[in-house]
Amino acid sequence: MFEGVFCPSITITDDDGKIDYELWGRHLDHLADAGINGVLLFGSIGEFYSVSLEDKKSVIDFAVERVAGRMKVFVGVGDTTYDNVLELTRYSQKAGADAVLAVSPYYFGPTDDAAEKYFGGIADATDLPVVLYNFPARTGTDLSPELVARLAAAHPNICGIKDTVDTISHTRKVIRAVRKVNPEFSVLSGFDEYYLVNRASGGNGVLCGLTNVEPELFVRLHGAYQAGDFATAIECAKRISSLMAVYDACDLFVSAIKVAVNIKGLPISTAIFDPAIQASDDQKATIKQLLS
Repeated sequence: MFEGVFCPSITITDDDGKIDYELWGRHLDHLADAGINGVLLFGSIGEFYSVSLEDKKSVIDFAVERVAGRMKVFVGVGDTTYDNVLELTRYSQKAGADAVLAVSPYYFGPTDDAAEKYFGGIADATDLPVVLYNFPARTGTDLSPELVARLAAAHPNICGIKDTVDTISHTRKVIRAVRKVNPEFSVLSGFDEYYLVNRASGGNGVLCGLTNVEPELFVRLHGAYQAGDFATAIECAKRISSLMAVYDACDLFVSAIKVAVNIKGLPISTAIFDPAIQASDDQKATIKQLLS
């Protein structure tokens, strides 16, 4: 259903944490003009855990109108309160989003039975496609290949997953398990450097943070792969591999991505929501060197 390169957008605010619609609109325009296949609002890099429900609704309305069909708009509906998850899911459909992305609840990580109830409830609350978000390093629980396949079998609109697991073997096993149930199920890797191995394993691409920074690079990679131009694809993959060091340049990867976007020319605030260690001048200089 979804194939290519997708961007989990940073949440762009001023230094005081107020949504900066003007600069966020310019960022969305850049992604769409570059040829990115879709944008995710309020993923991990979008600091979903720190944005109010009302601000999220306002941004959804804004982004759907701004994008105007030029790329897909996904909405991350993750929250520690299930009522908020379901409310934002329903609102996303009403606002005209293309899909919702649902991360596992964290702190009290669900058993498989609880996860089936949790994600099933989200699927039942909407007619939109539901993309699962597996990030066990942050949630504390893993969506196993068998669980993903059961969810896909029980709920036809659960038709994709972002698998943010730093081993391609997990993603490969998800692909094999879920395709027996739904041959069109989309499997996207959450790690930028996994595009080629994801596709070689039968997956559909990536939903990853560096697309905020150099979207043209990822679009070029995807186009080259689709065209069978593997020399260009490898060239792009090497550049992405070198850029992965950006993630480790700050205390939190969200901060590093914001700094990188700023260095690339969009004059956004690099502030991230508290509690946080903000990027230092030395860290900004390191990222600038990595991007050169």
